[in-house]
Amino acid sequence: MSTQRYTLPAILLHWGQALIVVWLLWLGWTMTDLPKGAERSAAYGLHKSLGLLMLLLVAIRLLWRARNPAPPAVSSGWEGKLATGAHHLLYVFLVMAPLAGYLASSFTSYPLKFFGFEIAKAGWPDESLNGTFKLLHVAFVWGGAGLIVLHVAGALKHVLKRDGTVQRMLPGGLFKN
Repeated sequence: MSTQRYTLPAILLHWGQALIVVWLLWLGWTMTDLPKGAERSAAYGLHKSLGLLMLLLVAIRLLWRARNPAPPAVSSGWEGKLATGAHHLLYVFLVMAPLAGYLASSFTSYPLKFFGFEIAKAGWPDESLNGTFKLLHVAFVWGGAGLIVLHVAGALKHVLKRDGTVQRMLPGGLFKN
């Protein structure tokens, strides 16, 4: 078992993104039920801004990871392969869900704003392309939600085993054995 910890920037990026993803999932699943109006528009605007922030943070995280390799894996065998595969797929989710959302927003007539500042879109008003990217966004989100459940279940397993795995990703080594 490796007790080598993740770096502080990796820990902060992990937990920051985790909080934003939970917020995005909640917002995404509740905003569609809001009646048309200012509240719904604000919810969609916040969701898009947080999604773009997520895309920026995952780019930073991938650059950090490229220069600062993760500590050695704790699990081996089929569990290690499952954990590695799930982590790689989580990165796919963290890139593709916001990218598909950005592209869906790029093919509408509405301006795209990042926390109030209008940003360039990659497209033009096109309902067909907007619909395609919306479907991809939803598919990546549901797949990502499943991966998050698997990730949390794996973390809980390590907590119950008291093998030190989870402590490697906690700020300051909280909840030491």
